[in-house]
Amino acid sequence: MGAREAKAVGEEAAPRRAVAVTVLKSDLFGRVERVVGPGWDLVRRVPAGRALSPVGAIARLLLRRERRALIALAGLDGVPQLVEEPPPGAALPGALVRSFSAGLPLSEADALPEDFFWHLEQLAMAMHTRGVCHNDLHKEQNVLVEPGGRPALIDFQLASVHRRRSRSFASRVREDLRHVEKHRQRYLRRGRSRAEVGLGPLPPRGLLSRTWRAFGKPVYVFVTRRVLRWRDGEPRRDEAGPWPRWDPPLGGSP
Repeated sequence: MGAREAKAVGEEAAPRRAVAVTVLKSDLFGRVERVVGPGWDLVRRVPAGRALSPVGAIARLLLRRERRALIALAGLDGVPQLVEEPPPGAALPGALVRSFSAGLPLSEADALPEDFFWHLEQLAMAMHTRGVCHNDLHKEQNVLVEPGGRPALIDFQLASVHRRRSRSFASRVREDLRHVEKHRQRYLRRGRSRAEVGLGPLPPRGLLSRTWRAFGKPVYVFVTRRVLRWRDGEPRRDEAGPWPRWDPPLGGSP
């Protein structure tokens, strides 16, 4: 599940208020807030509901998954860093606190380096080297374009951490990379069909993805949309554009 993290903190903060809070995203399972204080700029995820309620239990499970993934990714450029001891005002009981990731969501960027998606693939592979799969890279909101043009990833609440290079891990690695390739091809097409620009089909889905789409996703859609009356409003760049311009490459790509 991913949010736009480039929204400015509100300038209408109350007088003498030491901490400014901006809600970046709010959904069924909680909210994501940007919290700015004297000398620090952080993000906290606050789970929804009571711990023993169905929604609350799921929200806290997702929070634990994100915490575990960020611990495994500590020190890796392009991903948020977990803050275990947040400053006064940034902490909240039960919340996850991490560093703020500056940038625009891929869906809102007005310019991309020519080798942006190569660098995004390298970032995904660096994450995989640490045994972490994002599992939610199909959302353009979870891919940020930093001010210098480099890619960054956010929203690790669906991420999985693998101790062994199992079949499950390999399948999820393929899905992460498949979604990177899907974004790359879509932005190369810029609203045109694959045939118009000479692109072949995307890599086939893995077994876990096919199983999820056949069985898990229909249940998820039924529960969230029919039972809980909640819809995922994650924005996506319209096929009609506007599409970002291509800037000179960052360098380092073959």
